[in-house]
Amino acid sequence: MGFILPGMAGFALFFICPFLLSLAYAFLDKPVDGSFVGFSNFINLFTNKAYLLGFGNTLKCIVVSVPLNMALSLGAALLIRRLPSRRKLFSLLFLIPLVIPSGSTSFFWKAVFAYDGALNGWLSGLGLPGVNWLDSSLAFPVMVCIFLWKNMGYNMVLFLAGLSNIPQEYYEAAAIDGASPWQSFRCVTLPHLLSTGILTCILSIINSFKVFKEIFLITGSYPHESIYTLQHFMNNMFSSLNYPRLTTATTVLVALITLFTQMLLKLERRASA
Repeated sequence: MGFILPGMAGFALFFICPFLLSLAYAFLDKPVDGSFVGFSNFINLFTNKAYLLGFGNTLKCIVVSVPLNMALSLGAALLIRRLPSRRKLFSLLFLIPLVIPSGSTSFFWKAVFAYDGALNGWLSGLGLPGVNWLDSSLAFPVMVCIFLWKNMGYNMVLFLAGLSNIPQEYYEAAAIDGASPWQSFRCVTLPHLLSTGILTCILSIINSFKVFKEIFLITGSYPHESIYTLQHFMNNMFSSLNYPRLTTATTVLVALITLFTQMLLKLERRASA
């Protein structure tokens, strides 16, 4: 317990306490000498077009990228598990994006997807017209691609750990009973990966908010509307010193993430019972 206390104290001091103190701004009309306005900030927030755009795009990103990330990560983990001699090498290759700084990552992706970038250069070499990847509706697939590239390796390692905890005897018993590979996967692998899958889902949702760093460095504060996320909205509110609206948006976001996380954990406990 004594080893945990310093970390808990730092977390409470630098995260919990500032968040609780900032909640007051969500019920004031201005940060300095503000008056109590009740839930007016929350009502106004859900009539703000920029917030609704960011909320919709963030939800769309989660719905598209998280399941895709989990499916690709699990598929990669299953393939790597069949190559035990190469497991460390492939794990290292998939984890490299996690240790590359966001600035370097953003420079690379911008060099690829800019209108005068490498991808359009390749298209031009094939006689095809260039595409405005970052300033059109195609910017959303680019954002999903960046998310997958950065987070797939981390989820893959989690799934590898979960797969290693499944006794081999279960697969041998399924084979004796005449189960096909798909039946073994559906009846043995998936049920025993439930806890790992829920943990991976929660972490993927949290990490989906972090893709803002790369997108912000590539496109700035006001990107194409298809990739304008909640983080863009909150960053712009911070830049304009609109603390009531910023903290109101933060409060709603924390409440939604907490509610969804509790639902997933409850599902995991019910399935494990």
